[in-house]
Amino acid sequence: MDITVVGEGAVSAAPDVLRLYAGVEARRPSAAEAFTAARAAAARLAGALREEGVADEDVRTVELSLGPEYEAYPKVSAYRAAQGVEVVVRDLARADRVIDTIAGVGEEARLNGVAFELSDPAAALREARERAFRDAAAKAAQYAGLAGRPLGRVVSVTEDVRGGPQPLAVTATMAESKASLAPGRQTVAVTVQVGYDFA
Repeated sequence: MDITVVGEGAVSAAPDVLRLYAGVEARRPSAAEAFTAARAAAARLAGALREEGVADEDVRTVELSLGPEYEAYPKVSAYRAAQGVEVVVRDLARADRVIDTIAGVGEEARLNGVAFELSDPAAALREARERAFRDAAAKAAQYAGLAGRPLGRVVSVTEDVRGGPQPLAVTATMAESKASLAPGRQTVAVTVQVGYDFA
C-alpha cells in the first residue's frame, strides 16, 4: 500500500535584472526609404546604448520588419520598417538612464515593455523545493498517523516549477516622468508530488 501527497513551497525574491524591449520604427513613401531610415535609427540606437555602457552581448535583435500600410486596399499610403531589440540591464540603478538613452534617439524610438528577472534563481528554487518537500512529508506523516500505520520510504517524486519574468508595459508617462521602475518581488513556486510506502 502507498500514499501520494502534494507539497507546495514558494520563495519571494527581489529581481536584479531588467530586460527592456525597445526599437526603432520609420514610415516613408517607399520601402527602400523606410528601410534605410529604420536601419540608420537602429545604428544610432546601438551607438547610444554602447556609449551608455551597455555591452554588445546584452543587446539582441528580436524584430526586423518591412511592409506596406494601406490607405484603402490596394492603395499603399506608406511603408513601415521596424527593428526591435532586447536590452539586458544588469544594474537596475542604471535603468532610467538606459530608457532616457533610447528615448533620446529621436522620433523613431519605441519602448515596448520590460520584464524583471532574477539573475540567479537557483538559490530561491532550492529553498522552494525544500519547503515543498517538507510540506509533502508533513502531510504524508499526518495521513499515516490517521491510518494508524508507520510511514515508509519515498518511492516517487514529481516536480512542477512556476515563476519567471513578468512583462510590464512601459507607458509614455513612466518614460517622461523619469520615475524609477519598480521591480517588486518575484515568486518562485514549486509543487511536488511525493509517493510514500506505508510500512
